[in-house]
This record gives sequence, C-alpha cells and structure tokens, in this order.
Amino acid sequence: MIKYILSALLLVLICSGFWFWSKTDPQKLDFADRMAPGAAEYTEPPVTGIAYGVDARQKLDIYAPTKKAKSPLPVLIFFHGGAWRDGEREGYGFLGRAFASRGFVTVIADYRKSPKVRFPAFVQDTAAAIAWVNANIVEHDGDPERIFLMGHSAGAHIAMMTALDPQWLAAKNLTPDVIKGVIGLAGPYDFLPLTTDSSKIALGQWPDLTETQPITFARADAPPLLLLTGDKDTVVKPRNSKILSEKIQKLGGQQQLRIYPDVGHADIIMAVARPFRQKAPIVKDVVNFINAH
Repeated sequence: MIKYILSALLLVLICSGFWFWSKTDPQKLDFADRMAPGAAEYTEPPVTGIAYGVDARQKLDIYAPTKKAKSPLPVLIFFHGGAWRDGEREGYGFLGRAFASRGFVTVIADYRKSPKVRFPAFVQDTAAAIAWVNANIVEHDGDPERIFLMGHSAGAHIAMMTALDPQWLAAKNLTPDVIKGVIGLAGPYDFLPLTTDSSKIALGQWPDLTETQPITFARADAPPLLLLTGDKDTVVKPRNSKILSEKIQKLGGQQQLRIYPDVGHADIIMAVARPFRQKAPIVKDVVNFINAH
C-alpha cells in the first residue's frame, strides 16, 4: 500500500513539475507570488478582459484597492515586455496585486504584437489603452487626472514613445499632460542600429528609424520620468536609461535615474513579486515616485 501511495505522490509531483515549467516566466512569477509565505497583500478579484479595441490583444485588467476610496485614487497603467512579439497581460497579476495593495488603481494592458503588426501599431495601442482609462477609470475609483505609465523592456519602450511623442495621444484627442509620470523598467530608448531579429521585425520597416526611438522625442516639458535599470542588464543595456536621463536633464526636464547593483534584465521585474523583492526596491521606488507627483 505504501508503495502505491508513494508512486501516486511521485506522479503528482512530476505532473506538477511539467505543469509549472509549461508556464511563461511571468506566470511562474505570479504563481510564486501567490504561494509566498505570509498574508496575501491583495485578495480582491480583478476585473479582467476589458476591451479597449476590437483586436483580441487589445484588452486590459484592472486591480483596484480593496477598500472603497473616499476620493479618486492614482492610476498606474503597466505594459509588459517581450521584444514586441511575446508576452500577455495574464501573467502579471503579481504586479497588479503589489500596487493595488498600496493604494493605486492598477491597470495591466496588453497590446498587439509583431509579426502580425509592426511599428507603430503597438504604440497606437498604448495610446488607445490610455484613452480608455482616461474616459472610464473613474468607475473603478481611479483619478483620470493622475495617470502614470509603467513598462518593462519593450513595454517601457512603447510607454515612453507614447509619453514623449505627442502625435500618438493627439490621435486619441488627448494632450501629453494626461500622463503625470512614466516609470521605465530596463527600457530600450536609444538602440540604433537595430541588432536583434525581434527589433528588426517589429521596427525595421519604418522609413525613418530615428522616429522609432524615444530619445528622439525627449523634451523639457515631458512628464516626470523614473528610469530604473540594473547594472548587470545585458539584454537592454543601462546606457539606454542613462542617455535618456542625461538628455532630459540637459533640456531642463524632470527625471530620476536608479541603477541597481547586481540586477539583470529579468531581475528588475522579478523584484516586484513578493519572493524576490530583496533583489531591488522597485516597489518602494515606484510608490515614492507616484506619491511625489
């Protein structure tokens, strides 16, 4: 009997292992965050699958703070990474829970990917998601006057493009001041010439490649920027954040740069999940930035 029980347990463990490793990296992070010791930070069910466009990718999820707000709350819209071709919003519940539990209405927005679409489609989607939030977030206790953008990697690129180049928001009848701040996690902002297959496929067909680069649109009246990166990032090198920080500063704009020691490209988003927060104070730095603006 014991032999059969042990065999059954072994089978369960093997199946669980296959199930876990079949998940995407963000989904694994989300699972680890849920299973972390201690009381959960956030237990409310999010509102999921809200369409801001007609494409299946043009959807968003909303994590609102648990208690009914006495006044509208700051809004944080997050765009995930994935080299403009991969990723999905469903894996980022850990981020939604982290910031909703700290008093922000947190929106996880998806967008169309290459090679199905090319630049500027995903930037247009970013603007469309912002427009939806601006028009509707009050129904979820959010303050449309305090919208902040946040993105990791390619998500930081499209968030920064939308914040710095006014044409994308103008196409949605919005002005740049609808955005009160932008948080970039390990974002590519100045990466010409294109050297990776993913960037060539997503951006390479555009006639003037400088128009795909956030650094081109740096300006003194840009929304305040919080540029976070790690000194061990070999995927999107820290120089991207450094050079954008330097240019905004030279122009007289508002920016803050944080370079975390011993932090790589994946580490910086991992640090939002509960089991890995010792890697870098991402959550604390983002909360302080939003509260200061």
